[in-house]
Amino acid sequence: MIGLSLDPETIAHTPALRDDLLALNNRSAVETSWLEPARFESMVAAAFAALHVPQAQALLLTFDQSADYDSPNFLWFRERFERFVYIDRIVVDENARGLGLARQLYDQLFHLALESGHDLVTCEVNSTPPNPGSDAFHAAMGFVEAGSAALTPGKSVRYLKRPLG
Repeated sequence: MIGLSLDPETIAHTPALRDDLLALNNRSAVETSWLEPARFESMVAAAFAALHVPQAQALLLTFDQSADYDSPNFLWFRERFERFVYIDRIVVDENARGLGLARQLYDQLFHLALESGHDLVTCEVNSTPPNPGSDAFHAAMGFVEAGSAALTPGKSVRYLKRPLG
């Protein structure tokens, strides 16, 4: 098991780490979304879990149903499910891919979610533009389709869910 940090306070109060994780996120903006520093800080503060791998090799940012978060994808789940943990983004540094970091972060999240009384984890994956790597990863992790949406011209997503327990 990798050494994970589970404390959003660590990210919020460690400027170098925060900057490194923000840079990691923004290198994958096509798959996730570009974040400005203030937005990243507010998301970390509101997170159910903000997990990362040391040396900013990977980041997992999640919210539960009660989060003050305005993402249309998050709101799609909030309209349909009473209780859930939403994976907003998973980012693994290009040089650390293939090491199982994303799987380990997800396993840790599933454990945290169960401990907190959640029985459902959700996320979305781009269908346009396609993201076959993410599709395969989420299928292997037990996610199934819960719906889909066309968000903007040239951008559509599939909504996924994974029951826990």
